[in-house]
Amino acid sequence: MFSGLYTAIITPFLNDTIDENAFAALIEEQVAAGVAGIVPAGTTGESPTLDNREHLRVLELAVKFAAGRIQVIAGTGANSTKEAIFLTQEAEKLGVDGTMQVTPYYNKPTQEGLFQHFSAIAAATDLPIMLYSVPGRSVIQIDSETAVRLAEQHSNIVSIKEAGGDPARVTELRAALGPDFSILCGDDPLTLPFIQNGANGLVSVTSNLLPAEMNKMVNACLSEDQDQAQSEFDALLPLTSNLMGLAVNPLPIKEALALAGKCTDEFRLPLVNISESEKNTLTALLTEHNLIK
Repeated sequence: MFSGLYTAIITPFLNDTIDENAFAALIEEQVAAGVAGIVPAGTTGESPTLDNREHLRVLELAVKFAAGRIQVIAGTGANSTKEAIFLTQEAEKLGVDGTMQVTPYYNKPTQEGLFQHFSAIAAATDLPIMLYSVPGRSVIQIDSETAVRLAEQHSNIVSIKEAGGDPARVTELRAALGPDFSILCGDDPLTLPFIQNGANGLVSVTSNLLPAEMNKMVNACLSEDQDQAQSEFDALLPLTSNLMGLAVNPLPIKEALALAGKCTDEFRLPLVNISESEKNTLTALLTEHNLIK
């Protein structure tokens, strides 16, 4: 079962190519912080602007740099079932530990369409599958009834990343899916209420920048010491809320990492850099939290 902290790791670019040295250093920081795993080539990793060759190269590098020390959960979802199967099967050959499958975006399938889409992927791989419900980006969510059907019919569908922004969804999913199915929070500022409602951990954006601190917070939230959990959560909430609310992900986190000297601030169209005023706000936020001088 997936549990603990997973970092939705960025894809650093340098002159329009993958910056392999920066990527290696970022992953090494995650390993040193003791996170459960990383999720490369997801939305935070700018997967929509990676071609298939680059997408698989990111996964290959993630496996190489993680070197079995932490899990690598490959983002191999797509709004084409055929493409998702291709990426997933290739990722399996590369030695990833699991795959994250996002709800198909733009084409808005029905719940039956979602069921058949994820079923086809599950039948085509032996990898453990983390479903990813994110209606804010894909318009649709995975209904609890659909998640139950999938879990009952496919033993390798074992987890769901829930990013709908409502802790009550966790209660609903936990009641429907039972205690052994992994539910992961997909919104950093909601970590504690999600875990209190039955989530097993967090897929985080902020942990690109603060892996050790976010890992400590998640572990505290998963412990029985609720006073410590509240304290750790409250300490990070101003940063996670303001960072995630500044602009669309992954713009703020990559800009923050660039300001911290960990990568360039290079994006690919249609993503562009944040505005000067937003950058000033971000700089002040990071300075306030002693993340840059």
